[in-house]
Parts: sequence; structure tokens; C-alpha cells
Amino acid sequence: MDYSQEVENGNDSENEEQLSKESEDYYYNLNIIRENIEKMNKFNQVEILKILSKHSSVMINENKYGVHINLSELDTSIIKELSEYVKYVSLQENYINDIEKQKEIYKTTFFNKK
Repeated sequence: MDYSQEVENGNDSENEEQLSKESEDYYYNLNIIRENIEKMNKFNQVEILKILSKHSSVMINENKYGVHINLSELDTSIIKELSEYVKYVSLQENYINDIEKQKEIYKTTFFNKK
């Protein structure tokens, strides 16, 4: 075996490690997206379903327990769209929570009878 073959074999194992790492990251991100969607209220889950139903390639399975979609079969562009919506909802909820906290501060500061 000459030097160029050794380098190629070394690069192959590095490429396999990189692909393995990317695959782990991909499935980790899918799991986070899934968990966030499951925690959402019904309105936002319906919006997720609307996003998915726009794409003809998405297989949507529905039974008496709910709607099931295999996220690992989705195109990366669809995953990106879902991820962006999940981030949007999270930011929206944080903003609303901040406003509610501020409202409570005003309520206790200015309207608390002593």
C-alpha cells in the first residue's frame, strides 16, 4: 500500500466519523423539535400540521390517538421550516411571559392597597 492509499483510508474514516456526528446532531435536533411540538397548545400544533400539509411528500397518519408524522423521513427544508416555527412560538411565549411579569409588577406596585 502506498502513501496515497493510506491517506485515502485515513480520510475515509474521518469522513465516516464526520457523517456519524452529523447524523447524531440531526436526530438530536429532530428530537428537540418533536418535544417542543408535543408541548405546544392545540392551536400551534394545528399550525404545524398546516405547514406539513402544504408539502405533498409528507406522509400524515391519523388515528383516534392523534396525528403521527415520521420526522426522520422529512426533507431538510421542511425540518428547517418546522424549526423556524418552533423558534417563533418560543419567542412569542417568552415575550408574552415577560409582559405578564411586567403587568404583575405594575399591579403590585401601583394598585396594592396598604
